[in-house]
Amino acid sequence: MLLTINIGNSNLRFGLFDNHYNLECHCSWIINTTPHRSRDEYILLFRNIYQQYGILSKLIQNIVIGSVVPSLTNIVEQSLYEIHKIKPIVVDRNSSSPVKHYSHQLGTDLYANAIAAYTLYNNQKTTLVVDFGTALSLTCIDKYGGLQGVIIAPGVNSSLSALIGNTAQLSKIELKEPPSILGQYTETCIQSGIIYGYISMVEGLINRVNQELKTNCFVIATGGVSHIYTPLIEKIHIKDKLHTIKGLKILFHWNH
Repeated sequence: MLLTINIGNSNLRFGLFDNHYNLECHCSWIINTTPHRSRDEYILLFRNIYQQYGILSKLIQNIVIGSVVPSLTNIVEQSLYEIHKIKPIVVDRNSSSPVKHYSHQLGTDLYANAIAAYTLYNNQKTTLVVDFGTALSLTCIDKYGGLQGVIIAPGVNSSLSALIGNTAQLSKIELKEPPSILGQYTETCIQSGIIYGYISMVEGLINRVNQELKTNCFVIATGGVSHIYTPLIEKIHIKDKLHTIKGLKILFHWNH
């Protein structure tokens, strides 16, 4: 089997796939990036997760890592090598793929999003991946595999944490749709701003991309809070929380 790991600023997303070219994920889980763990702590954590999900480590024959946190990449790589005695393949924007780009700063997660969009939906003409992650990003790729560009804005949870962290006497606000656009209490006022504000931003950005490219993009939503926003944004055609790690699996096949 193939183990894929997307190392992000907030979370590490894992996915377990068959080795052959099949994008059906058998098992996926997330752990928090924030705590500073040693290699031994990661080894123990990974083994505990395998036990929890009934995963036999000897069945994992290949490992692919995509990371936007360089300080974590080596630790995770070493931990997995200690368990599996397999050297993981670390992919980035310079890895071989059918996607054409000319950026020297493209994050591996955005590259993987573009790869998965082109591979899975290229018959839908131009695609736009809206990633509700640590940052809110929109990655656009045309039907020929050309990366048209990226939009990056502060992420939903980052904005909410910054607002609460800098505001006195506020408890943690639940991220959910409020009963009305105009709130009556502090919690519903903030929920309105975070939910409807981001809906307006995403809808507005999709409209502007469509206008600039003179087309209607096929829109895919992914990322941690995509399940909250997808039902509220009509211009999103499909939600796939595993979109990025599917892109990493595709990159693995191109580079293995």
